[in-house]
Amino acid sequence: MFVLSLAIVLLLGALGGWCAQKIGLPRIVGMLLVGIGIGPACLNLLDASFLAVSADIRQIALIIILLKAGLNLDFSDVKKVGVSAMLLSFVPATFEIIAYTIFAHFLLKLSFFEAMLMGTVLAAVSPAVVVPKMVSLIEEKYGTKQCVPQMIMAGASCDDIFVLVLFGICLSVVQSGKIGWTSLLDLPLSIGSGVLLGLLFGIFFLFVQRKEKTMAYSLQMVLALALGFLAMGVETLLKPVMAMSGLLAVMSMAMWIRKKEEKKAALLSKQATSLWSAAEILLFVLVGAAVQIEYIAQVGWMSVVVIVLSLCVRCVGVWIALLPSKLSKKEKQFCLFAYLPKATVQAAIGAVPLTMGLACGKSVLAVAVLGILITAPLGAIAMELTYKKLLIKEE
Repeated sequence: MFVLSLAIVLLLGALGGWCAQKIGLPRIVGMLLVGIGIGPACLNLLDASFLAVSADIRQIALIIILLKAGLNLDFSDVKKVGVSAMLLSFVPATFEIIAYTIFAHFLLKLSFFEAMLMGTVLAAVSPAVVVPKMVSLIEEKYGTKQCVPQMIMAGASCDDIFVLVLFGICLSVVQSGKIGWTSLLDLPLSIGSGVLLGLLFGIFFLFVQRKEKTMAYSLQMVLALALGFLAMGVETLLKPVMAMSGLLAVMSMAMWIRKKEEKKAALLSKQATSLWSAAEILLFVLVGAAVQIEYIAQVGWMSVVVIVLSLCVRCVGVWIALLPSKLSKKEKQFCLFAYLPKATVQAAIGAVPLTMGLACGKSVLAVAVLGILITAPLGAIAMELTYKKLLIKEE
């Protein structure tokens, strides 16, 4: 039944993506809807053994796209927009968390800390939605002169780490009533150790391929993927001892390979593109399958109001983060759209408060589900419809 479930996901996911594209929507919208339709919440066509490993499959797909992203990211481009990229990694999320803390407290009748916990679940931008589009823009050379896609990718990668650290702090506060400020140290530690591990893996990769000069590019891609999986494994092993971002390690490794061997990076990127064709379907269909829509009925329309108001506040945060940049108003508008989508993080942690038996668990999960259903298609469609109008194509 596992293999049958895999076939259903790939076939229907590809069909859903094709149908969405035919009516002018991004492929991922069709894939998400297929996932919701065939998942446990609706038709329940997927075997339990397949769903049990869906989180791991989603992670593998994320590793592939982040590997491709790193192979397309230039260190010099990131340096050009360093300040704004750094601000994008925490300012928009901070604004959105504050907004949820206020609006969810007064409109959904949650305590301040419960509302803040909801904010940390919803504040992370989805790398699964954003990164593939930014890679596509780099390849098409839209916005690359001002390094817009590079800046968004760099900011979005660290945004998730920042939000997940705050989520851990808020979770412990709601659960125990005590604030563990030492958890804040996890943020720089997670970023620093992730980048360091990525650089070490990048050096190792280049050492191996220089020793074995006849190694086929397909085998080099296998080696890069294996190191990416190893980075995620190291993160899991170190979790009880210290914080480390495996996904940031994957991206850093790929960026180091590009820095040292640009031609090789371009060829590896083509290999990653082939893998992404299948990984994209798996990722978004399984994100859709993870959406527990049965909880939506437990929250009223006021939840939609909270989400919309918080997104507006988030947009203010994005605009402020972009003030030091030299971007035009149109380019800044595109950045607002790029920072809207929620999906992977919310699908991964939305149910955690409920499984831990917290009183706010059902509300947090319901709003997380609504957040995915509203923002993932909205952000993807907005980026798809506006990038040619808002970004300048580099000749």
